Amino acid sequence: MGEKMRGAALVAIAATIGNFLQGWDNATIAGAIVYIKKDLDLGASLEGLVVAMSLIGATAITTCSGPLSDWLGRRPMLIISSMLYFVSGLVMLWSPNVYVLCVARLLDGFGIGIVVTLVPLYISETAPSEIRGLLNTLPQLTGSGGMFLSYCMVFGVSLMDSPSWRLMLGILSIPSLLYFSLMVFYLPESPRWLVSKGKMLEAKQVLQRLRGREDVSGEMALLVEGLGIGGETSIQEYIIAPADELGEGQEPSADKDEIRLYGPQEGLSWVAKPVTGQSILGPASRQESTVNQTVPLMDPVVTLFGSVHEKLPETGSNRSTHFMNFGSVFSTAESHVRNERWDEESLQWEGEDYAAGSDSDDNLRSPLVSHQTDSSGSTPSVRHHSTLVQDVVESVGGTGIGGGWQLAWKWSETEGEDGKKEGGFKRIYLHEEGIVISRRESRVSLPGNDMPAEGEFIQGAALVSQPALYSKELKDQSSVGPAMVHPVETASKGPIWAALLDPGVKHALFVGVGIQILQQLSGINGVLNYTPQILGEAGVEVLLANLGLSSNSASFLICAIATLLMLPCIGVAMKLMDISGRRRLLLTTIPVIIVSLIILVLSVIVKLGTVVNAAISTVCVMVYLCFFVMGYGPIPNILCSEIFPTRVRGLCIAICVLVAWIGDIVISYTMPVMLSSIGLAGIFGIYAVVCLISWVFVFLKVPETKGMPLEVITEFFAVGARQATKNE
Repeated sequence: MGEKMRGAALVAIAATIGNFLQGWDNATIAGAIVYIKKDLDLGASLEGLVVAMSLIGATAITTCSGPLSDWLGRRPMLIISSMLYFVSGLVMLWSPNVYVLCVARLLDGFGIGIVVTLVPLYISETAPSEIRGLLNTLPQLTGSGGMFLSYCMVFGVSLMDSPSWRLMLGILSIPSLLYFSLMVFYLPESPRWLVSKGKMLEAKQVLQRLRGREDVSGEMALLVEGLGIGGETSIQEYIIAPADELGEGQEPSADKDEIRLYGPQEGLSWVAKPVTGQSILGPASRQESTVNQTVPLMDPVVTLFGSVHEKLPETGSNRSTHFMNFGSVFSTAESHVRNERWDEESLQWEGEDYAAGSDSDDNLRSPLVSHQTDSSGSTPSVRHHSTLVQDVVESVGGTGIGGGWQLAWKWSETEGEDGKKEGGFKRIYLHEEGIVISRRESRVSLPGNDMPAEGEFIQGAALVSQPALYSKELKDQSSVGPAMVHPVETASKGPIWAALLDPGVKHALFVGVGIQILQQLSGINGVLNYTPQILGEAGVEVLLANLGLSSNSASFLICAIATLLMLPCIGVAMKLMDISGRRRLLLTTIPVIIVSLIILVLSVIVKLGTVVNAAISTVCVMVYLCFFVMGYGPIPNILCSEIFPTRVRGLCIAICVLVAWIGDIVISYTMPVMLSSIGLAGIFGIYAVVCLISWVFVFLKVPETKGMPLEVITEFFAVGARQATKNE
């Protein structure tokens, strides 16, 4: 793992210790409830309440943890969660009666709720887009690891003459001390949250630490642009070619719509030029109409995301194959350099100039990408650009923002009715479609470029929208040209609840809430919380009869084995999450889950013998758990941490997780009642039907987000939401 990845991976591992504690608690209560019920003489209702109390706490805290994290930050909330884990562990160790135990479980639920809501969000905001899926699968890995170790501990305690459920539950406070120490002394704040609050210097320092390099100005520009939500976003098609091939005989600066891409050698430059009268929406719409002939309910968002991934060759990390040699430069109107201090603490960025315009002989500039100036104070002219971009390429990787995307801007002018020219910046997310248009043998080739010699033109697509980085109003008031906006001003336009009315945000909420509630209704937490009882009901003790174990100990041992088998399955998911992608993993693993549930139902109904039925039931539960953690376990939280804009990410993911907790409470509280009323066959039959509905929902509504920058994902949801509205 490169230096760019190592920093983000380490902080992700530190953050997911909270998920380890969540998994530990889930397994511990599943084992301890057997002894709690006997020791405190609990009925079915009180038994369900003890188990569900942490879920109630998690639900209650989720209603405010997201908005609080948008206000206070991600890091302070995770510190609070570690403190709640520690205190709840001590209280559970003491618990003299069921009422104190319920209070302790409530505090424990508060810690769990914060972790489940914020850890995926935090990882998404700190991880490079190339490995965001891998790192966001870590919570599933650490959670399952916690379950395995906890079941081993519970199994050991069950072999004692007088097993102590208080000891089982109270051990939680020991690893929570490590979690607290890492949150306080190691974990940095999310750079996206810092940018949203105008703390630019601190955000830059965090990014430098996470990426392992000094120059992070290109990514800083991306984070600022991510503060803008909504607005009119169009999708355009571009042809990218060597500057001397596209429009021969034309001056490089003659077309204001051109985006200049410079290679690492002096004198080699490419141009991205709009294709007049065409758009990527053309082929996307054709693909959508073809799909909709057979699947009328297919979501336009799914089609738009799919068109991007289909046009980019499979490269593992979904990187651009041609853009990686270029730096993005955008054309501007003639204006003078303007320095802007963004940081709310009035700190300068180590003497760097944040210019809003430039005078150069080729009408080009690159703010937040490089801030070198010549002796006159202007940005470098074209003869200096090759050296400038080479530095950027070496440190930033071609100023790419992940997934084959480049961030650029352009200045466009129109003539008003009064004859005066009006202009403004446009933000452009430029994406290579992986299509090389053959022409005669290229006269210009860039070192390291793998484009075939006969292919000189590359087809690209671009998301074009109003930038967050500049303000037309400020430009009108300024005599020195377009001005940069302070990030706090950008992020605070209107009340935060009003942002939920944005079509793109509403569309993303529909996807997030839908997949979360369906995940819970598929029964995973009911199975996890009551695995020992389920296996006991299936007669699993007969499989281990020769070991001389009690029914409880046999169930705990089988649970430990099941969670151990889950770990390599999660490892496979981590490997595939950024290659095959989230959508394909869901569509592949959910059918296996459905089949395992159906076989489990049949094994309960059809009597083939005690040993055979117990073996089939045990295998089916293990297959269910293993394939669940490969897809449906981690992916809903990953998706919800990716599809919302920075400004409302905490609030929106809290809404999605709140719905999930409500479903979890319903499943966990009703599980004992359902076991005694309709039995295993009825329960797993219901779960199989829900999983079938889930597969249909994923196929129709859930897009593929692998490798795409969070800000681009947000833009696509805005475009898709508007297209869906037009189709209605």
